[in-house]
Amino acid sequence: MATEPVSTPEDAFADIPDYDYDPHYTTIEGAPGEPEMAYVDTDPDGDAEETFLCLHGEPTWGFLYRQMIPTLAERGRVVVPDALGFGRSDKYTEREDYDYRLHYDALEEFLETLDLTDVTLVCQDWGGIVGLPVAMNNQERFARIVPMNTDCPTGEAEMADEWYEFRNFVERVDELPIGMLIQNATATELSDPELAAYEAPYPEEDMKAGAREWPDMVPRADGGDGGDITSDAREKLGEWEKPAFVLFADSDPITRGARDPLRELIPTADEQPDTWVEGAMHFLQEDAGPTIAEEIVDFVDRTPRE
Repeated sequence: MATEPVSTPEDAFADIPDYDYDPHYTTIEGAPGEPEMAYVDTDPDGDAEETFLCLHGEPTWGFLYRQMIPTLAERGRVVVPDALGFGRSDKYTEREDYDYRLHYDALEEFLETLDLTDVTLVCQDWGGIVGLPVAMNNQERFARIVPMNTDCPTGEAEMADEWYEFRNFVERVDELPIGMLIQNATATELSDPELAAYEAPYPEEDMKAGAREWPDMVPRADGGDGGDITSDAREKLGEWEKPAFVLFADSDPITRGARDPLRELIPTADEQPDTWVEGAMHFLQEDAGPTIAEEIVDFVDRTPRE
């Protein structure tokens, strides 16, 4: 029996810099306790021609996309959800309450509730591990995909040494230093208010249960969860016929090795520029957000929907 989800008090987000978007909420009825999932939506009426769905990873939240939203919003509707356990979304306080299926089903229900169509998926880290399978199994809702510093794993691959160092650190520390983890994987020196914004969703340590669980959940040869779903989705990625723009940072030791195999797997990926985001690390949205947003808008402009 899952613990009841808890909500981060709204006043925890009082001093978030450069993210002045009204939060929206939808109830995930299929999840235990029917948690509320928070999201930013720049065009709730859905009048825009294009829709960008931006998915974050570990241990961030929608705030990660703040430098990209303005440029994307000039081109279309931008929807940025916080995964369950992160940001303004409700959180379970026990690690065992999280599994791959929870995140997958929540995102799929989110898509259906908002009835998002003609979506350009922008996904990084766990945003891709969950988002790419959801896209592959709901292809009628997606027009394009932009995988960034992520993968759709087979569940059978070995992980980089740097990944094990990260996972082992998360497992052993008594207090998870969210801001430090993000700064260590970002080339840009983040300000104190920015680091505080990443810590804001977690006024209590037990609220970090989702952030603690995600690293060890990565489907891989020696563990993880959801490998059956991601492996099946990877096969479908190999048959994806719509546009795909694989956009990775050049200085992320954890995901860099996944970039070329992913680009070779997706049939349409080589129709787009062979682009690396230079001088950026794992959180490339922090290091080069405006540049990446411009790259994505250009990608949309050169791949009009039929």
